[in-house]
Amino acid sequence: MFDDRTHAGNRLAADLESRGLEAEIVLGIPRGALPVARPVADALDADLDVVVARKMGAPKNPELALGAVASDGSVWYNESLIDRLGVSEDYLEEVRASEANNASRKADRYREMPGLPDLEGKRVVVVDDGVATGATARACLRQIREAGAAHVTLAVPVGSPRGLADLEAEADEVIALEQPQSFRAVGQFYRTFGQVTDAEALEYLERGDR
Repeated sequence: MFDDRTHAGNRLAADLESRGLEAEIVLGIPRGALPVARPVADALDADLDVVVARKMGAPKNPELALGAVASDGSVWYNESLIDRLGVSEDYLEEVRASEANNASRKADRYREMPGLPDLEGKRVVVVDDGVATGATARACLRQIREAGAAHVTLAVPVGSPRGLADLEAEADEVIALEQPQSFRAVGQFYRTFGQVTDAEALEYLERGDR
């Protein structure tokens, strides 16, 4: 159990330091990951930036993820769920285009230049406040791979065993402090798990520039 995201970030940072993990850049998935990612970036003496993806919701059930799409259009589809629900290609393309645009606009709120920072040949750590299904993390990791990163680590305070296992194919290394079998939602492992505002997220990003 974590007190809040900053507490989780400090514990995650200490764990990564103890492993001797090296990184040139840490990418948080906004907005909730930024309080976790800031201590990690500071501990690893790495730059902090963001990587953004949006879940693609099912018809009449937007919380059910048919997949996810990153701000550059990199996409992951849950093919088995799509087949089971009989979702049309027209619907998939419509929701993909809409959420890719939303992800791009969200990314632009957090950085001056469009697109990811230069990741070619770099060691990258991707941080989120937790992993449930892993849909958005998967799309983010694919975007980072396509940007030419040399080594990609996904690091989170807590995640579902199944979600984390599914992400092992997308990253060189997946690290989670806790993998509880009784996982229902990320928030159940935080005493305080309120929304992170855009202003707060930007504050965490700007701390490294001072």
